[in-house]
Amino acid sequence: MSLSAMAKASPSRLIWRSDMERRTAIELRAAGRKLEGYAAIFGQDVRIRDFTEVILPGAFSQTLAEGRDILALADHDARAVLARTRSGTLRLAEDTRGLHFELDVPNTSAGRDILELADRGDIGGASFGFTVKDERWTNDRRELRAINLHEVSIVSAFPAYDGTIVQARRRLDGWTPRLVAARRFLDSCQ
Repeated sequence: MSLSAMAKASPSRLIWRSDMERRTAIELRAAGRKLEGYAAIFGQDVRIRDFTEVILPGAFSQTLAEGRDILALADHDARAVLARTRSGTLRLAEDTRGLHFELDVPNTSAGRDILELADRGDIGGASFGFTVKDERWTNDRRELRAINLHEVSIVSAFPAYDGTIVQARRRLDGWTPRLVAARRFLDSCQ
């Protein structure tokens, strides 16, 4: 069976689609064993290779309303599942800013690695894998109007979108004064 046929036969395998696109977005926070942030930001023109792309408000609404099982992965790796909507460990919602997510990080090697990188400030950003339902092209500008969301990922290296911000946030009890001062500085930068 081809990858395309497998994807159509099993929605949980949609992450294997060869035509799926990935984009990295802007913000991620760690709080205890939870990560939250935005996997996509609306209305932001971003240069992707030889064209400019913008995601319009409402682009994810149909996918979210369908109640499909969407995964949270580490670096788009299907072997590194962090959470999923079906189990309730991944929560997704559109707001006026973009596609917000919150995930409960598992006590697995991938989960511990992601939390450690987030604590150190070494995470590249949040990302999402998708296929396009509805788009509009004007010259070299692409508007994404409706998107089939397959996964959100925490990416540890190079984001597709410049300006990604990643901050680690944990409880202050047990923190040294230096770490408390660093957290306050990071909070003031928002």
